[in-house]
Amino acid sequence: MLQGLQDLGAAYLSFFNPMTLLYGLGGAFVGIVMGILPGLSATLAIALLTTLTIKLGTNDAILVLICSYVGALYGGSRTAILLNIPGTAANAASCADGYALAQQGQAGRAIGIATSGAFVSTLIGVVCLALFTPLLAEVALQFGAFEFFWLTLFGVTLSGSIVGGDPLKGWLMGLLGLLIAQIGQESLYAYDRFTFGWDELSGGISLIPALVGAFGLAEVLTTLSDPIERKIVELRDSVLPRFREVVQYRWTVLRSGIIGVLTGLLPGVGEDAGAWMSYAAAKSVSKEKEKFGKGSIDGLMAAETGDMASIPGHIIPSLALGIPGSAPSAVLMAAMIIHGVQPGPMLMIQHPHFIYHVVAMTTLASVAILVFGLFGVRPLLHVLKVPRGILMPIVFLLCTVGAFASASRLFDVYAMLAIGIGAYFLRRRGYEMAPLVLGLVLGPLLDKSLRRGLVLSDGSLGPFFTRPIAMAFAAVTIFTILLYVPAFKAFVQRIRGAIGNALRGMVHRGA
Repeated sequence: MLQGLQDLGAAYLSFFNPMTLLYGLGGAFVGIVMGILPGLSATLAIALLTTLTIKLGTNDAILVLICSYVGALYGGSRTAILLNIPGTAANAASCADGYALAQQGQAGRAIGIATSGAFVSTLIGVVCLALFTPLLAEVALQFGAFEFFWLTLFGVTLSGSIVGGDPLKGWLMGLLGLLIAQIGQESLYAYDRFTFGWDELSGGISLIPALVGAFGLAEVLTTLSDPIERKIVELRDSVLPRFREVVQYRWTVLRSGIIGVLTGLLPGVGEDAGAWMSYAAAKSVSKEKEKFGKGSIDGLMAAETGDMASIPGHIIPSLALGIPGSAPSAVLMAAMIIHGVQPGPMLMIQHPHFIYHVVAMTTLASVAILVFGLFGVRPLLHVLKVPRGILMPIVFLLCTVGAFASASRLFDVYAMLAIGIGAYFLRRRGYEMAPLVLGLVLGPLLDKSLRRGLVLSDGSLGPFFTRPIAMAFAAVTIFTILLYVPAFKAFVQRIRGAIGNALRGMVHRGA
């Protein structure tokens, strides 16, 4: 414990130099700008900045990416409040109460509440990140190939069942990501798979071109195809939060922060789930339920606290298990791998101090959004005045340069274009990209774990179902899938009802 505190203190001290602070503030600023612009996302911000930080040192590069991640989710609350358009999917829960407050002439107050909630909740998540990541990493050291196979499959299954309204579409996209990850030479014998005689495919589909295409080019095409442009609400009042209001809603912040972290721990759930669950919890215990959706400070605080606290929650399984919790954390994990840090159970052995550096990075990111959120609001809003016809070609240029710069291969640009165009048409049909990204990132680990497990068991599937931890993951994965079978779901509901009736009867008899 003492050694951990010393490592954490050393990590914080290492960031007190002008260049590191500049990297952190710059990353947060770019993230906020990307979050403010409707249609752009935290995933796109991290993907683009990954290509621009290739030459930086590991800690500086990851610092920029984490700060941009936090900044993008925070920046999305601006358009949610002022335009009723969520800057990112995670800010959708902030639209109702935030925009209602803005229409009442309280846009500055709403932004101040969102800023204070985001800052405090991120710090709550940072505490959980520092406490739970090393513990979870120690537990994960007990995992073998059999356990990691089911863990990765569970991550893809869970993302498909939660993201979007149709679980089948989510699972199909997760499966597509897994299939794309199998293209190229396999890990044990370097045998070409799914290359169809095309030498360029022997190296597989690189992560950066795939991510930039799925989120960058697809976002550009989607934004340009939407003819609606809304007028921004004028900002008249002060954005400085009232200390009394922050203290008044302290239990909302604490409750939503914990909910955000817990939802972040679930692979594939996404930051929007943390926001909506926190919003629902706040409404269920509020004494002013009628104000929700009509300008409730409690509702806005809960929504912004829940999504921001989920960021450290998503980073925890990414570092400890090598299983990204969301699409942005999947891209962040890919960037760590590119910079020579392999997330997973061996992280505490190979890079024992890196976790504490991530804690310090996330803390710096929370301070950065507080600074920009309180003192840079009006200048940042000028970004919304840039015409889409000018902005989107710039983003497309960055996508092209980023795809090429990762390995200096023209093939990567073609792959980015193909995936981006395909993702655009899939999105128009209601298919989400988050399961695709998770499948793409988790595909190599799933393939490697399956093949190693079969080698260790001499081709037997038995250990995949008989080892205790593997059996637990297998049961949870299969149960998650069966829950979407109508007959099985009705059966579970009947059992739940019978148990509830029995418990009520016992309480009644006891009374």
